[in-house]
Amino acid sequence: MGKLAIIYHSAHGHTEHIAQQIRSGAEQIDGIEVHLLKAEDLALAPDALVEFDGFILGSPTYLGGVSGPFKTFMDATGRLWRTQQLRGRLAAGFTVSSLPSGDKQSTLLSMFVFCMQHGMLWAGNPILPEQHNGVPYEEAANRLGSWSGLMAQAGHASPVDSFAPGDVKTARMFGRNFALNLQRLCAPIEA
Repeated sequence: MGKLAIIYHSAHGHTEHIAQQIRSGAEQIDGIEVHLLKAEDLALAPDALVEFDGFILGSPTYLGGVSGPFKTFMDATGRLWRTQQLRGRLAAGFTVSSLPSGDKQSTLLSMFVFCMQHGMLWAGNPILPEQHNGVPYEEAANRLGSWSGLMAQAGHASPVDSFAPGDVKTARMFGRNFALNLQRLCAPIEA
């Protein structure tokens, strides 16, 4: 069985809502145990990461990067970095902002570099934008066109009502795809 940690920070509930949708997709795959973990809790106990086989990292985009609490979590893993205890783990990232771009790519790149420094393997977002096949823009998977990770756009309503249906669908597909890759990575090697 593979163990997946979806690690996120969410100040207003929007990033948490997308994390929950990713979990919903990942839980569709047999043999994957999924945990939702808050970055601020892991900043106090980063050694807990060594028990996981894969990580999906999530942060809102604030001023072109991860949030302060998420950066604190990242910085707290220094001891794990020095001993490369997370080497070979599968990783991916997602981010939420209120604008279609909102410099979300910068946030994903900071997560990517963090994972590369730990020796992890990065899984991007292979979902093709569905609006090119005639699906209405708001309902289209990967409507924002990101391949380096998952991007979602939040409105200013409650987290449940803030997202286009396509972003929610993309999050579930992203979680399912990641879990399938983690399942393959954790499969026993036959001699």
